[in-house]
Amino acid sequence: MFKTIKNIWHVQDLRNRILFTLFIFLIYRIGSFVPVPGVNKDVFEATNTAGSDLLGFLNTFSGGALKNFSIFALGIMPYITASIIVQLLSMDVIPKFAEWAKQGEHGKKKMAQVTRYGTVILAVIQAFATSIGFNRLYGTEMVPNATFGDYLVIAIVLTAGTSFLMWLGEQITERGIGNGISLIIFAGIIASIPSHITTIAQSEFIVEGQAFINVVKSLAIILVCVLIVIGVIYVQQAIRKIPVQYAKRVVGNKMYGGQNTHIPLKINAAGVIPVIFAVSLLQFPVVLASFWSTHSWAQWISSNLSTNRPLGMVLYVVMIIGFTFFYTFVQMNPQQMAENMKKNGGYIPGIRPGKSTETYLTRVLTRLTMTGALFLAAISILPMGLGALAGLPSTVLIGGTSILIVIGVALDTMKTIEGQLIKRHYKGFINK
Repeated sequence: MFKTIKNIWHVQDLRNRILFTLFIFLIYRIGSFVPVPGVNKDVFEATNTAGSDLLGFLNTFSGGALKNFSIFALGIMPYITASIIVQLLSMDVIPKFAEWAKQGEHGKKKMAQVTRYGTVILAVIQAFATSIGFNRLYGTEMVPNATFGDYLVIAIVLTAGTSFLMWLGEQITERGIGNGISLIIFAGIIASIPSHITTIAQSEFIVEGQAFINVVKSLAIILVCVLIVIGVIYVQQAIRKIPVQYAKRVVGNKMYGGQNTHIPLKINAAGVIPVIFAVSLLQFPVVLASFWSTHSWAQWISSNLSTNRPLGMVLYVVMIIGFTFFYTFVQMNPQQMAENMKKNGGYIPGIRPGKSTETYLTRVLTRLTMTGALFLAAISILPMGLGALAGLPSTVLIGGTSILIVIGVALDTMKTIEGQLIKRHYKGFINK
């Protein structure tokens, strides 16, 4: 591994991309501490320190920016929500979107542009709701003598912060290494880990007269984290190889085809995207309800739709499974794969080209996706259940989701670096 790290710095282009990505991370962390003008941050921080489970959850994904009520307080979640909406609309809901989805790179650029506009619109709505809602929730001391103009300034700043984060993510994708949006979320979660460790240590383990219990708890938590990491890596790397054989073709005086290859179908082809989608959608009604906490309907939503409540946990699992199937079949269309094989003279041994191949690929992909979806759901809720049994603070009972995202993004980034090294005849992390 050390030799691989050394090889990375020998490749100038790869070295520059990694340094550029780290520079973007630095900008992101600095922006997380730049306060929004007109907000009494001390009042907000003092109240939020003892805040709800939801605020602790959202604060983790914003890298502490929500607790500081900085210009990046909304994080990248409006972009993720806009991406969900655009992808759903591209499933033959809006014909134009469906047409763009089939146009390759040109269509992707148009869809990306629509997603950007949707992000700004959602960010404006969420920024207004956040500024007004927090002022109601925490008292008028947060924004003294607030007027519409004050709320407008705060909304513009928060929207600009989210738009800037979106731009930073796109810059990482284009000029850095890996998927920019995923890496922004990754950086936020990593930045929140020290505070979670401190919270656990202060509330659970620094207790006189319970040294043995504290040691057992610590070892149990470390063991669970290690097992989760091993399980996630194992499933993320697991694939099923579907054999494909191409018939020989004679074109002029040359013979083409005749080789054997395979289609690698991953158990979890969707990665951590379903988890991020599920978190974004499930927390949306809880966020709105928290701003009207005095109403009975809002109290019911807050107490039942949280991910550490039975109903919220069930909805969370259902959403993860649903989004896993949705995203997998959008990325890997069995009908399109079958058509491409038939056009190029390829077939799966024992399966007729055309409709039979499509049915076979759909059946195999469905079984693999169900396995991956159940695994994602189990890993997402398992740490919350174990943490509740161990009596850990509720604000840190999101370990499964965080670990899934961190490991998934790390593996994808590692594969990107691996590909860059192999192209230049260096050994990577995986190849021996």
